[in-house]
Amino acid sequence: MREVIILGSTGSIGTQALDVVSRNPELFRVVGLAAGTNRELAMAQAKDHGVPAERVVFGAADAAKLVGDVSADVVLNGITGSVGLAPTLAALRSGATLALANKESLIVGGELVTRAKQRPDQIVPVDSEHSALAQALLAGTSAEVASLVVTASGGPFRGRDRQSLLEVTPAEALAHPTWDMGLVVTTNSATLVNKGLEVIEAHLLFDIPFDRIQVTVHPQSVVHSMVEFIDGSTIAQCSPPDMRLPIALGMNWPHRVPGVIPGVDWSKAHTWTFEPLDNDAFPAVELAKSVGTRGATFPAVFNAANEQAVFAFHRGELAFVSITDVITEVVEAHEPQTMSLDAVLDAERHAREHADRVIARMAK
Repeated sequence: MREVIILGSTGSIGTQALDVVSRNPELFRVVGLAAGTNRELAMAQAKDHGVPAERVVFGAADAAKLVGDVSADVVLNGITGSVGLAPTLAALRSGATLALANKESLIVGGELVTRAKQRPDQIVPVDSEHSALAQALLAGTSAEVASLVVTASGGPFRGRDRQSLLEVTPAEALAHPTWDMGLVVTTNSATLVNKGLEVIEAHLLFDIPFDRIQVTVHPQSVVHSMVEFIDGSTIAQCSPPDMRLPIALGMNWPHRVPGVIPGVDWSKAHTWTFEPLDNDAFPAVELAKSVGTRGATFPAVFNAANEQAVFAFHRGELAFVSITDVITEVVEAHEPQTMSLDAVLDAERHAREHADRVIARMAK
């Protein structure tokens, strides 16, 4: 049995993780919970799973302390945003397996996070795309990998050109065709910033150069990602779009949890399509590759500027297509710093301030 700490327990990832635990009491036991502001739900979760009240905390700072104080086999980081960096580092220092759904902490932390690993397999990705890549990579050695192919649903605006995106409303941006996510992540999926972040994440997780990481648009969201090998073979991981599968695998890696979700019904006909990414309408992926190649504190700036732009868009202060314009301007003005936790936090703070100034200018 694996003892698990769940960070972000009241969010989408956390609630689904607790569902997996409830269905598999012989495999998992929850020993700590961290949430944001939903105290009522968190305390109800603690009661349902027998977690002592003193092991239920609120906020990222207390989440990091909880991870340092409570022994666990697995820490599932489902916190949203770069505030998850300190808990990620605490989990790695504890020696626990880090089931990582908080992609921002890896992206903004970069080498801080990768250097903190105590063993090669200590970080297990929970994003569906990266879980798929981890599974497909088992089919060959690292030397045999030709490229990683990350799939994207295309979001609600797949097939539209840049001109047609000028009048997009916040409500339209939140109407994702496949996944039910929060405001920032759903908007990121619409701009494809999320896919850009996932490309950086794939590079950091699997040490594959950016020029060997591709993105393809797959609107059915059944093929979650693929690995192409040097002999021309491509290995894909396929399953219905349900986050409980990568969550369960992340908590039980490298072993699978039986019956987590129903598989693809092969008795029925299926049509799965793949389309090239329109980099003119959705420039975020190429921008993210550039940012990731530069490394250091650039990804932290990219992420922070994006968050400020997304919030401004939803306040009606910024056009949808201007989200990536804000990111580009802030990134290009950034002067990188030597990597440290303080440097990352400082770069983020300056990026948010700069983004707010750019947004105010664009709103006039």
